[in-house]
Amino acid sequence: MIPEERTDDPGSGEESARLQPAGSVRKGHDPLAQTPHGRLQSRRAQVHQQINKELRMRTGAENLYRATSNAWVRETVALELSYVNSSLQLLKEELEELNGSAEVDRPEGEGVSVPMIPLGLKETKELDWSTPLRELISGHFGEDSASYEAEIRELEDLRQAIRTPSRGEAGLELLMAYYNQLCFLDARFIAPTRNLGLLFQWYDSLTGVPAQQRALAFEKGSVLFNIGALYTQIGARQDRSCPEGTRRAIEAFQRAAGAFSLLRENFSRAPSPDMSPASLSMLEQLMTAQAQECIFEGLLLPTEAPQGCLAQLLLAQEAAQVAAEYRLVHQTMAQPPVRDYVPFPWTTLVRVKAEYFRALAHYHAAAVLCDSPPAEVDCPALSQAFLGLPATPGPPGAAPQEQEGRRMLGKAHLKRAILGQEEALRLHAVCRALRSVDLLQAVLAQALRRSLARYSELDREDDFLEATEAPDIPPKTQQKPEIRAPSFSRVKVTDIFHRLGPLSVFSAKNCWRLVGPVHVTRGEAGFGLTLRGDAPVLIAAVIPGGPAAAAGLREGDYIVSLNGRPCKWWKHAEVVAQLKGVGDEGASLQVVTLLPRAEPPSTGEHRPALGALLRGQKECGRGPPAPGRASPRPLLGWSRKAKRGKTRGRLSPHP
Repeated sequence: MIPEERTDDPGSGEESARLQPAGSVRKGHDPLAQTPHGRLQSRRAQVHQQINKELRMRTGAENLYRATSNAWVRETVALELSYVNSSLQLLKEELEELNGSAEVDRPEGEGVSVPMIPLGLKETKELDWSTPLRELISGHFGEDSASYEAEIRELEDLRQAIRTPSRGEAGLELLMAYYNQLCFLDARFIAPTRNLGLLFQWYDSLTGVPAQQRALAFEKGSVLFNIGALYTQIGARQDRSCPEGTRRAIEAFQRAAGAFSLLRENFSRAPSPDMSPASLSMLEQLMTAQAQECIFEGLLLPTEAPQGCLAQLLLAQEAAQVAAEYRLVHQTMAQPPVRDYVPFPWTTLVRVKAEYFRALAHYHAAAVLCDSPPAEVDCPALSQAFLGLPATPGPPGAAPQEQEGRRMLGKAHLKRAILGQEEALRLHAVCRALRSVDLLQAVLAQALRRSLARYSELDREDDFLEATEAPDIPPKTQQKPEIRAPSFSRVKVTDIFHRLGPLSVFSAKNCWRLVGPVHVTRGEAGFGLTLRGDAPVLIAAVIPGGPAAAAGLREGDYIVSLNGRPCKWWKHAEVVAQLKGVGDEGASLQVVTLLPRAEPPSTGEHRPALGALLRGQKECGRGPPAPGRASPRPLLGWSRKAKRGKTRGRLSPHP
């Protein structure tokens, strides 16, 4: 993996405890220093100390960045924050590798492959949800906020957990669960003209500069970004030397591209550079290119390796397709403003891969020319499309000459392959961060040695004339990567604040008033009303002159309490069964009436909270209101703009 993109430390404490033998005593030195696990543990401790030092430096730089108004100082501090963030990502990636390694040394026999680019997760600080949520629950919903302490604490614990998710499916499920809860919060507590009043702060993944915004959308977008970043880390960690590992890597990179695409389409005004449309477009292209690379690697596996002329041409086309994808990514990275904050090792590695896979395409084209029988290579369509040979084969007696032409053209393709691989090695040597990636150098050097060996086999002492320039290999793929959005539906969650009631009614986007308890007696034809819908049950019609009309119930009211029992979440059949079961004494109902959003709060006596009314209808002492129902004080109205003409609010659909 590339040192510039590092991941968070999901569980160093548990791993350290596992590696620490029971009962060991340290007196002045580490008794395990000479063992592999002892060296591993010592290095872990050193990395932890370095991380703490970098965190203190970052805190000081942040304070200076916020305190100063001097443009030059802010620019200097931003640059310093970028360096500190890079160091932190390096250290955290090293710590993650130490925590995830069962053995210190790399297992022998594992195939070498080109490293991928994983994306580091955005970091954030702790957040206090309690104050704004308590105010909303008591002020807008009319509930006792103290009774929702457990729900608020559950939300805060969930957010604390997503700050350091594990690098695997469990971490993805945790992030998706929090994202789904944020969607519930958005639907319930966010109004068009009001936010929660919280300041969400996240650190840029590429520069390390903190960004702040009060919109809940920034929190949702940052979590979605981390979901995509975690997918990139999962894809980069897969063992692509086996078909299953390659398949998982392809799936992970496709999901990452889908997350960044979803983020770009829905969160376009983020204050963080890594979430700008240009950056997200670049990341989407990068993940698509890496998925295409995994597709090509899957074709090279022993169980999937193609044979024959057409198969080698397929490999040449696939390699050319990967090279074309990386060239497109490099062009995007070189454009402002992306080039100002994309890590230099990323840009360099993308160029290295573009050169490497273009050279690989020429190598496979040379293999077709030099290894395949003449009858296969002389296919006019293939010769003209891919290899640059004449479309019309010569007479039968000219076979040796045709073979010589294939050899010379094969040398030309090998020459371009060698030049491309040498250029890839040169670019690798230019970047200091890439020079430390021994695996990448091994892959490039191995490919160059193979091309040179093949070229020496074809080279002859009497080759005084150089072959013409080999044509480019047209890119083509049999499997185009699909951009797949993360599957949020597979992580089932329950709205933490579901006790407040169904979102279709009980949300900050609506205002309502509570009426009741009202007593409804049974008449000869029943209660004189028609019910419809579930959770909450709606009074769809009221018969004029019937018991319900006399009690003051109106069409469009929602039943929230029946005989002292809250029934916000009851099904239609449950409410009907309860009403049918009452005797001649009738039933006691509480209902809420949705108010037009533009209706301002009226003056009048203060009404008790909705929760208190639901819990203690007998203590309220409210008699049945008159059928005309004078307009009382709206209990939970929030809109201050008055509009005329409308008397009833429009219901919101279920989210």
